[in-house]
Amino acid sequence: MDEKSWDRLLKSIEDGLVVPVLGPQILIAQGSNDSLQAQVARQLLASYNCDPGSNPLPPFREMNEAVTRLKRDHKLQDLYGDIHDAIEKLMPKSEAAMPEPVRQIAAISHFRLFVTLTPDELLARSLRTRCVVNEIVHSPYLPTSEGADLPADWLSRAGEVFLLYLFGKSRPAPMFAIHDEDILEYVHNIIARGSHVPVRFLAELQQRNLLLIGCNFPAWLSRFFLRLTNQQRLSDTQRKREWLVEALQAEEELIYFLKSYSAGTEILSDISPTVFIAELHQRWLTRHGAAEEVTSTQAEVIPRNTMFFISYCRAPDYSVAVKLMESLKSLGIADNEIWFDKSVIEPGQDFRERILTGIRTCRYFVPLISSSADQLDEKFFRREWNEALDRSKSIQGRTFVVPMIIDQAYDPEQYQRVPHEWKDNLHFGHAPGGLPDEQTNTLLKKLIRAERQRSV
Repeated sequence: MDEKSWDRLLKSIEDGLVVPVLGPQILIAQGSNDSLQAQVARQLLASYNCDPGSNPLPPFREMNEAVTRLKRDHKLQDLYGDIHDAIEKLMPKSEAAMPEPVRQIAAISHFRLFVTLTPDELLARSLRTRCVVNEIVHSPYLPTSEGADLPADWLSRAGEVFLLYLFGKSRPAPMFAIHDEDILEYVHNIIARGSHVPVRFLAELQQRNLLLIGCNFPAWLSRFFLRLTNQQRLSDTQRKREWLVEALQAEEELIYFLKSYSAGTEILSDISPTVFIAELHQRWLTRHGAAEEVTSTQAEVIPRNTMFFISYCRAPDYSVAVKLMESLKSLGIADNEIWFDKSVIEPGQDFRERILTGIRTCRYFVPLISSSADQLDEKFFRREWNEALDRSKSIQGRTFVVPMIIDQAYDPEQYQRVPHEWKDNLHFGHAPGGLPDEQTNTLLKKLIRAERQRSV
């Protein structure tokens, strides 16, 4: 791309007219040429004592190939859980260890809509360091209650992004695509307007330019996806553009087809996805200043009137708090219904006031109690607790504070710095490691059900 092309792309991004569509080629671990997909595929084969031997897995097609080999002798349904476990095990444990291309593309705050073609949470995790993430999962096999689409007022929701998992999100069940025939079914579901098709999200894609980075689509799927995301036939469209950035050379037949029938589609074959993202990120920072990246990471918009406000001590309990947030989401709570400060540092003064506003407007305040946090006194989470205590004095006849012990042992009496008002009057939930036990899960479901009924 020349300077004029880069400038045209950046202006389109700044105008909110570009949606990145991200595939497996950007999930490259730092200091390695290995993708997350390749690591998962190898671990899957190893778990079944299957040695690739002299028949190596094809680049960025490793998952499909591994599943194809294993399904001959093993139950296909079991492989979904195995792949989910492998993804969970191989996911980076800290933001610093995240693939650099994922962090860089997530940092560009002009992007409000994202599409991921992989089932992992890498992109969602990176996005959550700067904003609220609303996940929309397309899967024909999701329970009816878990269906979601782009809300009609999405543009007015400042500080929120919307992430579409086009081929499902990883779960220990057949609810995400792990091989080519799965992908074919997901495509058919869209064509047939089957279960959980995100119609509004797809309509927005039809009106915006697409930045397809590292997707590694087969030629047939490239053609279908381009047509799906255009309102008119490809040979008629003049208003839209697509950029295809691939690590592998596109098939000659596809190149010929696009040149013949899709003049708005540009194949960037002289730059890899990781290099392209690094260049895009640097050019965006140059135009908007490095300070914007810091601001977008730290000055997170606090949603008002959330259902749950999770209060925790950042240094020792961040990872557990993340697990609890995911547990709440598994019960049907949306991202924008949870206030969760994702920073691991103490907030600045302005941000503190916005956090306290979140406590004053939430429905349920959930303080996480641990022996590590109990040893600390001069931390901001205690200010949060005091704010919740003050508010609880004016709330009568309903639950507001839901204390949650996150240590393995359940012993409310051992904590010396927990407010006595809570110890004397409230039942403590138990979520060891961030995973609520059965009794606590029942309580959370009851609170959620009551809130849903109240809002009807």
